[in-house]
Amino acid sequence: MNEENKKKEFKPVVPDNARQPEFTITSILLGIFLAVVFGGANAYLGLRVGMTISASIPAAVISMGVIRIILKKDSILENNMVQTIGSAGESLAAGAIFTLPAIFMWAQEGNAEMPSFLEITLLALSGGILGVLLMIPLRKALIVKEHDKLPYPEGTACAEVLLAGEKGGNTAKTVFQGLGFAAVYKFIADGIALFPSEVDFSFKKYKGAGFGGDVLPALVGVGYICGIKVSSFMFAGGILAWFALMPAISLFGGGTILYPADVPISEMSTWSIWSSYIRYIGAGAVATGGIISLIKSFPMIMKTFIDSMASLKNTDKIDAAELDENGKVKRTFLDIPTHFVLIGVVVIALIMWLVPIIPVDFIGALFIILFGFFFATVSSRMVGTVGSSNNPVSGMAIATLLFATALLKITGTGGYTGMVAAIAIGTVICIIAAMAGDTSQDLKTGYLLGATPRKQQIGEIIGAVVSALAIGLILYLFTRAWGYGSAQLPAPQASLMKMVVEGVMDGNLPWTLVIIGAMIALVAEILEIPVMPFAVGLYLPVHLSSTIMVGGVIRYFYEKYAKKNNDTSVVEKGVLYSSGLIAGEGLVGILLAVFAIIPVKGATLGDLINISGRFSLGNIGGIVFFIILSASYFVFAFNKKEKN
Repeated sequence: MNEENKKKEFKPVVPDNARQPEFTITSILLGIFLAVVFGGANAYLGLRVGMTISASIPAAVISMGVIRIILKKDSILENNMVQTIGSAGESLAAGAIFTLPAIFMWAQEGNAEMPSFLEITLLALSGGILGVLLMIPLRKALIVKEHDKLPYPEGTACAEVLLAGEKGGNTAKTVFQGLGFAAVYKFIADGIALFPSEVDFSFKKYKGAGFGGDVLPALVGVGYICGIKVSSFMFAGGILAWFALMPAISLFGGGTILYPADVPISEMSTWSIWSSYIRYIGAGAVATGGIISLIKSFPMIMKTFIDSMASLKNTDKIDAAELDENGKVKRTFLDIPTHFVLIGVVVIALIMWLVPIIPVDFIGALFIILFGFFFATVSSRMVGTVGSSNNPVSGMAIATLLFATALLKITGTGGYTGMVAAIAIGTVICIIAAMAGDTSQDLKTGYLLGATPRKQQIGEIIGAVVSALAIGLILYLFTRAWGYGSAQLPAPQASLMKMVVEGVMDGNLPWTLVIIGAMIALVAEILEIPVMPFAVGLYLPVHLSSTIMVGGVIRYFYEKYAKKNNDTSVVEKGVLYSSGLIAGEGLVGILLAVFAIIPVKGATLGDLINISGRFSLGNIGGIVFFIILSASYFVFAFNKKEKN
């Protein structure tokens, strides 16, 4: 009874009978704009470093700045709708860029056809809409019935940010400062190329070792958001690879290799050793880390699924608390009707099966619905406890690809046709898991604030549709400008998924190297080192993790200051500034990709503005500018007493 009373006592910020602007033209257009902006920025970030950030809080802050300060409007529900639509872009982009570039890489190798824009869009659209639809029946069970048990950390934090709306102008200013600074910095570094964005050093005496840094804003921002511990584990993985494994390979590997050519190991550069050996060792570590996280989460996953199914039994019953004085369902309890959800799921399954351009057959479509529902349920509940950042989506994706590839091989769909089909299935399920987690966080925010669930769900679908259209253009733009697996866009997660599928289908991976990586991951687990950040640091060049580490150190300094002065606002301001840095670099990265394909007098616009062939500040210039970048945190984002 106590529990029942608690649930009845809960009152949202905006009462059910209040009528505030919510699903407006302003909120839709601004939300769509932010979905494209953060979706594009996260796509660039994920393809560069294999990580993405949550866009909910930055979107909420920008929304408050625009709606409250510029448009002089005052509606917390309108702000909430903006962040709901805007955050959908980041989630869909994460699911797409972790898998789809694998097909582009096979096409670059001449082993498959380049995926069409329509194919990419339909796959992303299927995953995005399914992720929202499959979560809707769970809302009442997870968000309402278990309100006191499942905190949904990001959703609750976003509600708190929106409640602090009177500070919207100042906090939004911090995001825009980061965005503007990063945009100018990125254009100088990679646009006109006044200095190299990657500072690189090798050691003659300690052969095989190397060090350096990608002196770019987004990486520092990622390090700040991740914090000192995660940054340290990533950096430790990089140190192990570049200062232990690579020198050992150079010292003891006196023979020749088959990857990429018959070259004496003693004559190989550090980058050749990394490409030929460390990438496979790192892939084994990352894959093992994903599987370990899935195995460790398996009891929770099964309990989550069983509990969710049990909770669903009672969701069709309408409690008295859900009805107003006239006997109608309250505004704050309105969902998209279940029959519309079922119709939507069936229609999307039929489209995936029957539309020829989508490389999914009947078995594949059935596999997607079954696995998609399972992982949507798991993701929706797990993020309520551990948060989106700890949701083992990569482990789910690897497990899906292992099962899907094996199933396709058994049923006679082998070779690159089977591999492309496996990636297509994995893409849809990966997006489903990411979108379901994001949707549940957003619905938690809405529940706390008093939003209309049905309107939020429609907003999520709008964000998914727009982001699906945008991600196709972005992926095509990037492959034409630089290509995946290149220095500019290594696409680490997609490269890993590609290796997994190839390994299952053809068995042509250098398994000794992969198993070495797996053993390193197991040792890290035994030593109670968080495997995934450590394995990602091992897999990626140390140039990325070293810069991320700097961001972690800055966060550490901020936290020490906050503790000493009892002022947590400085840490929060740093998060907003970091989000701005990531968005600014991502947007200019997309702009430079456009410049790289615009022809001008026998070259491209990108070539025309690039001055590195005529003048460059070199590594010293890169180091100086990176110091300026790091110092910008203490100019724009350090604590300043806000004016009341």
